[in-house]
Amino acid sequence: MREFNDFGEFAAFLLSMEPVAKVAVHRGLEKGLKRIETTAKESIGTYQDAIGQFPAWDELADSTKKDRVRQGYSENDPLLRSGETRDSIQSEIHDMEGVVASESDILYWQEVGTEDIPPRPVMGPAALVNEEHVVRDLGEAYAIAWLGGVVLPIGIGQESNEKSE
Repeated sequence: MREFNDFGEFAAFLLSMEPVAKVAVHRGLEKGLKRIETTAKESIGTYQDAIGQFPAWDELADSTKKDRVRQGYSENDPLLRSGETRDSIQSEIHDMEGVVASESDILYWQEVGTEDIPPRPVMGPAALVNEEHVVRDLGEAYAIAWLGGVVLPIGIGQESNEKSE
């Protein structure tokens, strides 16, 4: 176990750990967001049960099933046609914040529902299903950093090996 001679030495150690912790949290966040993204994509095409405040998906209307078949798609794979909507789901990280989202208007209206379409939420349930995993991913990444298991990319929080001339 590491020992410190005084509070100043301990404070200096904590400051030196900041870049390591940021990299670790970034990696943990990236892993957690990928979990949510994968779950959201996998839910497309399969009826989903209720979870938390999110309702179970209603069966597709007979008219929708007939229209799907007429257009050359399978009869009963909710939200899945060409795969474009599913593939629009992406995760992004900016600094220490991340998001799993889609720019698809179709997915938005399916998520919240309309007068004619019952809600078939994708994003919220995917986050809820993975909540424990994401917390664990972040905790593990942070713990590994503090235990010295994260190697920083060159130039971040490290002194340059080059001698100044």
